[in-house]
Amino acid sequence: MAQSWDLTALINAADPKAGQAERHLWLVRLMEWLRHAPRSAAPVVPATGEAPETARTPLPALRVRHLLNQVEKNEHLRRQVHGLAQAFWRDIDAASLFADLGFGARLSFASELLSRVHVRLLPGTPETRDLASLFRLLFEPKDAEWVAALDDATLARLVQLLGPADGAVLRSVLLNAITILVSAVHSAGYTTALRQRMDPAALQDEPFRQLTHAASSLREAVLQGRQDEALKAAGYLRALLDACRRAAASVMPHLEQYGVSVDIVFDLDQLRGRTLRIEQLVNCVLATEPVPEGRRLLLELLRVLGEQLGLRALVARHYSLLARQVAERSAETGEHYITRSRTEYRDMLRRALGGGAVIAGTTFLKFAITAIGLTAFWGGFWAGVNYAASFVLVMLLHWTVATKQPAMTAPAMAASLPRGVSASDAEIEGFVDRVAQLIRSQAAAIAGNLAMCFPLVLAVQLIAKAVFGETPIGDKDARYVLDSLTLLGPTALFAAFTGVLLFASSLVAGWAENWFVLHRLDSAIAWNPRIVARLGTARAQRWARWWRANISGLAANISLGLMLGLVPALLGFFGVPIDVRHVTLASGQLGAALGALGWGILAQGAFWWCVAGIAVTGVLNLTVSFTLAFRVALRSRGVRLQDRRRIGTALWRRLRMQPMSFFRPPPDTGAPAGPAGH
Repeated sequence: MAQSWDLTALINAADPKAGQAERHLWLVRLMEWLRHAPRSAAPVVPATGEAPETARTPLPALRVRHLLNQVEKNEHLRRQVHGLAQAFWRDIDAASLFADLGFGARLSFASELLSRVHVRLLPGTPETRDLASLFRLLFEPKDAEWVAALDDATLARLVQLLGPADGAVLRSVLLNAITILVSAVHSAGYTTALRQRMDPAALQDEPFRQLTHAASSLREAVLQGRQDEALKAAGYLRALLDACRRAAASVMPHLEQYGVSVDIVFDLDQLRGRTLRIEQLVNCVLATEPVPEGRRLLLELLRVLGEQLGLRALVARHYSLLARQVAERSAETGEHYITRSRTEYRDMLRRALGGGAVIAGTTFLKFAITAIGLTAFWGGFWAGVNYAASFVLVMLLHWTVATKQPAMTAPAMAASLPRGVSASDAEIEGFVDRVAQLIRSQAAAIAGNLAMCFPLVLAVQLIAKAVFGETPIGDKDARYVLDSLTLLGPTALFAAFTGVLLFASSLVAGWAENWFVLHRLDSAIAWNPRIVARLGTARAQRWARWWRANISGLAANISLGLMLGLVPALLGFFGVPIDVRHVTLASGQLGAALGALGWGILAQGAFWWCVAGIAVTGVLNLTVSFTLAFRVALRSRGVRLQDRRRIGTALWRRLRMQPMSFFRPPPDTGAPAGPAGH
């Protein structure tokens, strides 16, 4: 590689008559020589009259000066290197560097992400006319350190050696890049996705339409040497670019209200980035001292190069808004699952009893599906359908299943903290109050679910045995229940895994509601001519309101049910032996086992190990799903680490001083109670 070249051999290899790929490869080797000294290299010695270099000066900056000193002493070598550089500028599409680097030629966020993966994984080639592509071979993001360390005089000497012979050539390149960028901004401003979401007041003066004319006026004034007109045209262009950025910024409030799209956020970032790049290029074109402006532009290109090679920043930037939107939509739903008074607490118990009754029926259907003996996939699929149908029925009856709540309530609780600033003591205490309310609500929901599900399944088993002589769920299945639910097995692991699925269902719910709102499907149901013709105006309006109110719940319940049934089957196909443990379903199964095997198993340790397993299952179902949802909510709202520590301290203090506040609801104050939830 280039590290083995010394400077003399490298300069002698500069051939202006070489092919394009060979010339580009020589430049790549030159950049490698600047970064990496060969083992046999002599130390860089300052030329006569130069100040000695300090140890803090980066090696590449020292080597740039050494290169210039050596080339400028030998006219033949200088002509070789300069001739190669002129051939380079003659055959390269230089405008692509300034107009394309950092901006996606793709039409969506996903395709741009895939393009960046290709850039990172696939090797580049020096056989190209595209300077934006060649730039990735020539430079590395860390080169910004030594580029910034070069003084203006050294930069000017370097430009004289390796830059275009005529400054008008580079000026024309920059103007071409401005034209390309202006065209892209103009086009982006008129795309349907952005235009329909922009504030009409921001578009009143039509800034996007005027961009092309302003850029043309600037180009004409610069090329004709009319400096005063060029400055005036540049000022007008900058004002238009600022107006375009304000119009683009007006899209964000619309997205936060009506649903986030990562593709739209990506388009906005691209539009804003192009307007800023145009201003940088205008500064370079009009600069009376072009070297400092050129350095600033090169440093910006190196920064952009680093971003292009990194995927984390791209994903974090565009999905942070979606995460926040999903969390906040979950927060709206989660408010209904937090009880604040004894009236709401009793209402939660009543709803949980209803949910437990439905899950009791789910338990028998689960055993019936297992008894059919389907293949793993279809057994998991129909088990998932059984769970999903049960959860949806619970929702439609306005009852509740305890384990669905934490992933929804966590964003609601995080929403009570301020975003991006430090929380006050009163806000921290208010948040602790909400934690206590949540724990009381979960305790009521679990108690109601188990108080109905376990005895109801047991009662059905005992009645069937008394009437028909045998139970719907036999001894074999009962023994399997005792073996699978015991705390001595992998129950804790399976329960934690189920908590992850519970959290995932909350993300699906938030995403589905965001998608529903983004595409305005409630409005389509209410006003679409075909739907109105079939349903009638009044019914279409009711349907629109119903779907808007229930899309999140339907998505959460259906996705949770299908995941509980299908995910273990799919993972089993890949050899991952994992199952789910849902506390309410597990209690129903244990009730079935007690009914089948009789009261005698109460004296056996296996039964009580299953009871302990159910208790651990309930704790892990709730804590894992709540913790994951809470972390997403905190990050999406920008809550600081310092505030997180203060929250932990406040929670521990409340637990020591008022432990019963986490279990016993306060007396009613006479204020009207809101709904406890589904």
